[in-house]
Amino acid sequence: MPYDPQRHHRRSIRLRGYDYSQPGAYFITICTQNRECLFGEVVDGEMELNDAGQMVAEQWQALPERFPHIRMDAFVVMPNHLHGIILIEPIDARADRATFGGHQEAPAQGAPSIGVVIGAFKSLTTVLYAHGVRQFGWTPFFGRLWQRNYYEHIIRDEHSLKRIRAYILSNPSLWPLDRENPQRIPGIGEGLLPW
Repeated sequence: MPYDPQRHHRRSIRLRGYDYSQPGAYFITICTQNRECLFGEVVDGEMELNDAGQMVAEQWQALPERFPHIRMDAFVVMPNHLHGIILIEPIDARADRATFGGHQEAPAQGAPSIGVVIGAFKSLTTVLYAHGVRQFGWTPFFGRLWQRNYYEHIIRDEHSLKRIRAYILSNPSLWPLDRENPQRIPGIGEGLLPW
């Protein structure tokens, strides 16, 4: 079917005109395609990651190695999604040259946008997950590992940051009420987001 901008246009859920590469804190939620539970399970209110979930957690924490102007804050890998806070730091003279594998890279042109960071994370974890399917028998996925989009919330003050951190860290204990939980009873757990 040929591309038709009227039919195939996806409305952006990003804040119009906002520069998502500017310094700040961003709350991110990324879900697996069709909300498939691929990363482990919640047992007695605690998340027990399987090998695939461990890989996802490791790659999330390693993002600052690829993007020197970001820091990772609180995060949790759930059975079918990830919640995390990414901090984009101001660019300073110390970060103008990044070293990767002993080689100096060209000076950074600026901080990456949240979209670039999430795109890299999704791409890398998809490749590693597909390898795990072939090599270790991980549960296969069909089409895509991750949903096409992701959810973000710009954190505007310290009070919100603390509330969102608490929400992320308590997420496994709230799994029975989580709207991403395929076994949740509809209507239960609405309004749990921390803002």
